[in-house]
Amino acid sequence: MDIVRADAADAHAALYRLMTWLSPAFPVGAFSYSSGLEWAVEAGDIVNVATLQDWLAAMLSEGAGFCDAVFLAHTHRHALAEDRQGLREVAELAAAFVPSRERQLETTTQGRAFIEIARTAWTCSPLVQLLEGWTEPVVYPVAVGMVGAAHRIELPMLLHAFLHALTANWISAAARLVPLGQTDSQRALVALEPVVTTTGARALVASLEEIGSATFRADLASLRHETQYTRLFRS
Repeated sequence: MDIVRADAADAHAALYRLMTWLSPAFPVGAFSYSSGLEWAVEAGDIVNVATLQDWLAAMLSEGAGFCDAVFLAHTHRHALAEDRQGLREVAELAAAFVPSRERQLETTTQGRAFIEIARTAWTCSPLVQLLEGWTEPVVYPVAVGMVGAAHRIELPMLLHAFLHALTANWISAAARLVPLGQTDSQRALVALEPVVTTTGARALVASLEEIGSATFRADLASLRHETQYTRLFRS
């Protein structure tokens, strides 16, 4: 009975941390980025909830969502195995895979903030050891993978929570840009649930060689946002 209670307590603690780390209230500045959605709205690619769902479904399954999920999964495994060389190689590849300057700023800024706040707020010796002597940039999915592994959060749960948070943040940005009402925003999140689930399942078994993006329009949006005349977001 004591073992059962201990396992339940560990699961509750893991859920508590996930809900905190991937909450919109966690101070990594996610609210200030749109991942190119601002340009897509101005260009007329996204005009309502239906076009938003189509755009985000592609980003999740064929673009940044899938790629980041694979990087997170491989980071988590290398961190659990204390394979520092493998971890550095994944981190380097993930940093090089970002398609634009603004997206680079977005993911490295959030990654750095996530690591620093998690390390400061939660005492965790494995995380301190992982970061000892670390000088390379850490993009957001790599940061989440490292922290999750250090705290022994199970990978499937961590990965699904990460993709949900990513999707919710995109929808939140679009709600301010299109604009969308609260109900339509929730409808979009509901409609994308199977895409999030499928993307997470694919990422769990994907090799690094399988990483690739087929969302040229979204990449173009993040590039063109850099010179957009009026902007609410940093990407």
